[in-house]
Amino acid sequence: MSERDPRQAKDPAGSQAAHKKTSEDHPEPSEPSERDGHSERDGRGDQGAPDGQGAPDGQDGRDGQDGREAPQEDGAQVGTGSEPAGVPDAAIPELVIISGMSGAGRSTAAKCLEDLGWFVVDNLPPALIPTMVELGARSQGNVARIAVVVDVRGRRFFDNLRESLADLDARGVTRRIVFLESSDEALVRRFESVRRPHPLQGDGRIVDGIAAERELLRELRGDADLVIDTSSLNVHELRAKMDAQFAGEEEPELRATVMSFGFKYGLPVDADLVADMRFLPNPHWVPELRPFTGLNEEVSSYVLNQPGAKEFLDRYAELLQLVAAGYRREGKRYVTIAVGCTGGKHRSVAMSEKLAARLVAEGVETVVVHRDMGRE
Repeated sequence: MSERDPRQAKDPAGSQAAHKKTSEDHPEPSEPSERDGHSERDGRGDQGAPDGQGAPDGQDGRDGQDGREAPQEDGAQVGTGSEPAGVPDAAIPELVIISGMSGAGRSTAAKCLEDLGWFVVDNLPPALIPTMVELGARSQGNVARIAVVVDVRGRRFFDNLRESLADLDARGVTRRIVFLESSDEALVRRFESVRRPHPLQGDGRIVDGIAAERELLRELRGDADLVIDTSSLNVHELRAKMDAQFAGEEEPELRATVMSFGFKYGLPVDADLVADMRFLPNPHWVPELRPFTGLNEEVSSYVLNQPGAKEFLDRYAELLQLVAAGYRREGKRYVTIAVGCTGGKHRSVAMSEKLAARLVAEGVETVVVHRDMGRE
């Protein structure tokens, strides 16, 4: 699979990045699995924030108005005073909630955002998310972006997540949900490789814990703004996907991923829209074109000059304009468009490139991924 290089962003001046862990129970396996022999941690340590940096901008959990301290919950002190009055909208931090299956890559995604200057909190109870945002708002702009990892280790707080999200919406907080998932086979392989039990398996098997977790997270997955399937991704490919979505200084209205694939290898599980190019003649049966891919100009011309190809491209581009407008109205910021053919080498690759060019011309930031090209 090849993916265009994501944009690199500099760490914003004055941003405070820390990765704080509030629980050491059931550490996740190395995720996603490495296919190139490199370390999953990519040379970085796994230590949490130093003492005194557990809250943004040096906050120590006090309200700051009457000096009272709140009762502790999971070892954290939370202010009990009233909400700060008159906090300008610009001071409210941007929020990303990272969740998904254990072993699917939540830690890697969190570390990527940390490297981009986000203030990252791992395994924060959902009930404390609004408090975290409030503390960030008091930091005078020093903590402008917060990422929170929510997982089943905090499952006794998980029922509070929906209430917290409603609270954030009422305050006008810009928040997004990133959901990481993977196939059962990949998750089992990752847990077995580190010889750790699944957090929810109890006295059963790993697959029992995975099934229980999928059911628990089903509704949250449906509410996610961005779903990333890491079944076939290594650490570097996952980081590239996160960089492509979050590295920009100015966030576009809509970001699209156009993914070519082969039906014989299965549908992409994170696809929002799927287009089938098997109605076009297959260049595989043209001897002089068979060795090449859809990136070759001769193959691309052959595909686009077939009856119905240009008409499909024009009308599908128009359909995407209609869909994109609806996504923007509904606040959806990310869309994955899967374009398939039999093997994912010729027709789907050529059409994906042309479709991506149309989207770019319409002002949609677009990443092209050829999932199965070169797989045969």
